[in-house]
Amino acid sequence: MKIPLEDLFEDIVGKAQRGLQVSDQELCQRARLALEEFRLLKKGSGTPASVPGIAEALGLGPNALTASYAKSWYPTDVPEIDGTKQFNSPLIDMTVNAYLVWDPENKEAAVFDTGADATELLAFIDFTRLSVKFLFLTHTHQDHVADLGAIAKKTQAEIFSPELERLPETKVVCQGDHIQLGKLGIEARLTNGHSPGGTSYVVQGLQNTVAVVGDSLFAGSMGGAPNDYQKALRNNLEKLLSLPGDTLICPGHGPLTTVANEWEHNPFFAH
Repeated sequence: MKIPLEDLFEDIVGKAQRGLQVSDQELCQRARLALEEFRLLKKGSGTPASVPGIAEALGLGPNALTASYAKSWYPTDVPEIDGTKQFNSPLIDMTVNAYLVWDPENKEAAVFDTGADATELLAFIDFTRLSVKFLFLTHTHQDHVADLGAIAKKTQAEIFSPELERLPETKVVCQGDHIQLGKLGIEARLTNGHSPGGTSYVVQGLQNTVAVVGDSLFAGSMGGAPNDYQKALRNNLEKLLSLPGDTLICPGHGPLTTVANEWEHNPFFAH
């Protein structure tokens, strides 16, 4: 079953408005659009020809935003990489992701975030006989640490939380830190904006580069950053979208994607 995209047209536009502090009225003035037409667009019953004007007014990619409005895009050409697995668990009215990454040769593994319920993840660890050495947190919002206790108890893994969002009794991970996992190298990159210490983890040594990005970046969108919008955009551009096009992007919500997909289809970056 396909994991749905985290954000729809109205979510993307709302995040850009909040980040730029642009009201509905101001946006409509910039886009030369009637307020009622904008309200219809947010309900999915407006005129698609109005979307490029909104994109231009908010600095978004018009083609990508139009595709979002039409619900015509979903990530394609996403590689299946041996040594990675996504776990998607429901939480109230949404779902949240956790990830396992491991060295296929020696079975040493790392968990990234916990999801809402780690039952499936822990069962997979048992079934595949992985040896979990580390648990890395991208940030400490509740949906990403909800089952921390269960994973910690079961695996006895060393837990790392971001320097700017440190949890008690965890080790700190900082921008530029490198951790070795078997033959894999894991680099921490500070990609904050959505949260004060938001950190992404770039894994080298598998068939493709892998980036576990938390809520910094989603397939076709990004995490909301009303107070640090420009910082969030800049971090995504400089620290994530600068990776090779075939890099596997593992977001905190929604489906897997790639750097190439996001350059072409993410309204925040596809210009």
